Amino acid sequence: METIVVTAAVIRKGDRFLIAQRKKGSHQEMKWEFPGGKVEQGEHPEDCLRREIKEELGVTVEVTDICQVVSHNYDARHIILLCYKCDLTQGEPETRDCHDYRWVTPAEMAGYEFAPADIPVVEKLRGEAGEHRELI
Repeated sequence: METIVVTAAVIRKGDRFLIAQRKKGSHQEMKWEFPGGKVEQGEHPEDCLRREIKEELGVTVEVTDICQVVSHNYDARHIILLCYKCDLTQGEPETRDCHDYRWVTPAEMAGYEFAPADIPVVEKLRGEAGEHRELI
């Protein structure tokens, strides 16, 4: 089974997070995800994430802390998904290499069909949002 290392950006603006919809014809087409992409040979994951976000959405991000690592099997592929908290530092998102994008709250994420590898990230954000509501 082939193992692929992939990065994902968890970009927050207020109480909303940026999600992107995969293009038609791609693996997991039309499903929603946290934007990012495959780490190339010899590439550092944070550099990959900055590159992929610029290519997909036309924005610049500052990669801060890793917030979750997900291991998921898709048929003959094993994906290691490295999720990083990121700050949007320049530009407004555009649909350059994705079908669509949205800013959504963790509660609203329940209305979107996410790629299976991204579901643990959604669950974590929804759990954190629930914890914060209880503290207020």
